Amino acid sequence: MGRGVGTVALRPPRNTPAPRAVGWWRAQWLLLTAAPVAVLGLLGAFIAPARSWLLVPAAALAVIGLLCAVLFPLWWFRTHRWEVTDDAVYVRTGVFLQEWRIAPMSRIQTVDTVRGPLEQLFGLATVTVTTASAKGAVRIEGLGHEVAAELVERLTRVTQATPGDAT
Repeated sequence: MGRGVGTVALRPPRNTPAPRAVGWWRAQWLLLTAAPVAVLGLLGAFIAPARSWLLVPAAALAVIGLLCAVLFPLWWFRTHRWEVTDDAVYVRTGVFLQEWRIAPMSRIQTVDTVRGPLEQLFGLATVTVTTASAKGAVRIEGLGHEVAAELVERLTRVTQATPGDAT
């Protein structure tokens, strides 16, 4: 069978995020948790009559946030997958609600790389593949920045060589 949409099929992608993504996801959880814990803790420290009903939730939130920071990134690493072939970009994300996305090369409009401050700290990048789809862009998170640069170069090369979809 020739190249094109006819050869694109839903199947498990082969590649995992970079192992450093686990640390990046943990840092995101900890930062997300730290702000409300700090606010509750400070208010509890300065407002004596409300101390118990501020510090108890702060401690509970800190424990829950720490547990989430330890467990969820490992789970995400086991479930998030991506792959690029000559025909399509395959991405599987999600833990509770898994989402499988396929972006045929003929439907790709733009390819972008994003490296936020925390991603830069961990040497990671996110590649966003924008398609002619109502569902929106396909995001591949947690890539080593070298892998992301190679991926963008490859996608650019392959999409330029792929004729557009007439549908």
